[in-house]
Amino acid sequence: MEAINNVDIQIRTLDDLDCRGKTVLLRLDINSPLDPKTKKILNLNRIKASLATIKDLLAQGAKLAIIAHQGDTLDYHNLIPLAEHAVILSDLLGVKVRYIDDVAGPAACEAVRALRQGEIVLLGNLRYLTEEVSTFENAVKLKPEEMLNTYLVRRLAPLVDCYVNDAFAAAHRNAPSMVAFQELLPSAGGRQFIAEVTALTRIMQNPARPAVFLLGGAKISDAFGMMQQALEKGIADRILTCGVLGEVMLLAGGYRLGKETEQFIRDRQLDSFIPQAREYMERFPERICCPVDLAYEDGGKRCEVGLHELPVESLLMDIGAKTIEEYELAINSAATVFVNGPAGIYEKPLFAKGTERLWRAFAGAGGFTVMGGGDTVSAAAKFVDLSQISYVCTGGGAMVRFLSGVKLPLLEAMRKAFKRDQ
Repeated sequence: MEAINNVDIQIRTLDDLDCRGKTVLLRLDINSPLDPKTKKILNLNRIKASLATIKDLLAQGAKLAIIAHQGDTLDYHNLIPLAEHAVILSDLLGVKVRYIDDVAGPAACEAVRALRQGEIVLLGNLRYLTEEVSTFENAVKLKPEEMLNTYLVRRLAPLVDCYVNDAFAAAHRNAPSMVAFQELLPSAGGRQFIAEVTALTRIMQNPARPAVFLLGGAKISDAFGMMQQALEKGIADRILTCGVLGEVMLLAGGYRLGKETEQFIRDRQLDSFIPQAREYMERFPERICCPVDLAYEDGGKRCEVGLHELPVESLLMDIGAKTIEEYELAINSAATVFVNGPAGIYEKPLFAKGTERLWRAFAGAGGFTVMGGGDTVSAAAKFVDLSQISYVCTGGGAMVRFLSGVKLPLLEAMRKAFKRDQ
């Protein structure tokens, strides 16, 4: 496993920002999956990822005011107070994290003013503010400089000395908490944020060769965005397709998969990607790899079928042994490997083979390895030791947009502040 090399990302780090004895506004992304019934936090990954930045700031004697979100209008069932987050942070840090169920009102402002060196307060859920929810962002479309009169910025900016963002997972959000404070305050990226941007920038700008992308799963709109950039910009030398993505690529190549699989793809309107898949295969035939065999269930047993034996009248749920071997060889010989999405329906024990074998090869590869996407990471943790991977991205949507060549509001705001403060 190779270490992450520094690349020039044009963003200030904590090493460039003097926070000694200062009041720091720290924007985290600790938005966590919840139990649908109890509303208790199920996964601590993002909370744990924030610890390095918090510890560094505390070591400088900073007075720390944390702002964060949980849920949104689009997932209202996850929109809860951050009280449990504060308890978990306290336990993990061994330092009391006070919680104020107020975002930027009188109680929140008084708590920030009262902070002493080494103290932490976590303010209320940002998504309780209209200006922080996705529906506001999509409808109003403010520029960062136009956000200076929003409630959050007007209330909190005068109380703090500097701003640190460690929320790459929300980097695609054009919200005041993400892009406006940089207009007014000395700003830096937190440890996890800088590591994430550095790892992804390295893949985009200067990947060690050969560079291999392993793309699978069912959310193929993400895969196609990344494929376009990776192919047209020459980022990936080979793209290994599997999961539903691999099946759509086979359909584009003229193969009939069978009634049940094709109906599954049509029901989700994924057949709309077939023309784009066909175009990529015609333009980049040597760089796109498709499955050569697939697996399905027959009488409770796993069966495998080669392309020449298709179609089959059962749902295809995994790649077959020959594809696994070919992809393992590609991963093991690569100097850079990026993975997003499982190879099949790994939740079913009969069809976990492809995902498990490829992710084990990925974790054991000698090159620079990056895995991303919330569901991908959670699933990978069932099969491999994540510490064996060079970098595990916490961001899902932000990562996909970054690798698709989309400008992210947070990165634009941080780079603007970097240029101003040089």
